[in-house]
Amino acid sequence: MTKPTRFGVIVFPGSNCDRDVAYVTQTLLNQPTRMVWHEDSDLSDLDVVVIPGGFSYGDYLRCGAIARFSPAMQSTLDHAKQGKYVLGICNGFQVLTEAGLLPGALVRNRDLHFICDRVPLKVERTDLPWTQHYQPGEIITIPIAHGEGSYYADPDTLAELEANGQVLFRYCAADGSVDPSTNPNGSLNGIAGICNRQGNILGMMPHPERASDPLLGGTDGIRLFQGLLENIIPPTPQAISPSLL
Repeated sequence: MTKPTRFGVIVFPGSNCDRDVAYVTQTLLNQPTRMVWHEDSDLSDLDVVVIPGGFSYGDYLRCGAIARFSPAMQSTLDHAKQGKYVLGICNGFQVLTEAGLLPGALVRNRDLHFICDRVPLKVERTDLPWTQHYQPGEIITIPIAHGEGSYYADPDTLAELEANGQVLFRYCAADGSVDPSTNPNGSLNGIAGICNRQGNILGMMPHPERASDPLLGGTDGIRLFQGLLENIIPPTPQAISPSLL
């Protein structure tokens, strides 16, 4: 009998996509899911921690800047170091960069206004659990909704991300071409989602949970969760060197 995957969705004051994620993991995929209040520091029962979209702590100071100090996020650092999976979506991606679990930063969109749309993404790598249910170079459609979603990093960090294959999703045209005209927010290199070097931490601005139910008009997003379910292996303690985070 296959062991169920235990999901935890962190709930901050200001989160507004937490229930959307729980609907996918608990209702569509039938996996045990726990809503983790931001003051909860015990994540030991979880296989996957999801940091959802929204406006954690009202986005005061910077998006994700306060959330990084919450007890739940401090425990997420330990969760990640054990080799367990962490997914940050939209505001969750911002939190991951603020917490130092992923490099770079998310800054104001190029045109300085909020964007809510469905956009094509190019899948750049398919040998990780997150993307194994996609085809190399496949073009998928996932919704975006953000005002500070432009990915920025210094040239050396960008070069390292590209060299290590850490860019998993890239904004593109319908035919897969990548250029400034197909970039909705000005992200450098068209970056829409990256992972850490080990591959157990993923941050992405698009919302896969909003493209998981056929009733919403698309299911490209649920394949990300399905691929992850097939690869949950109980990790050994301290499985990942901190330098690889």
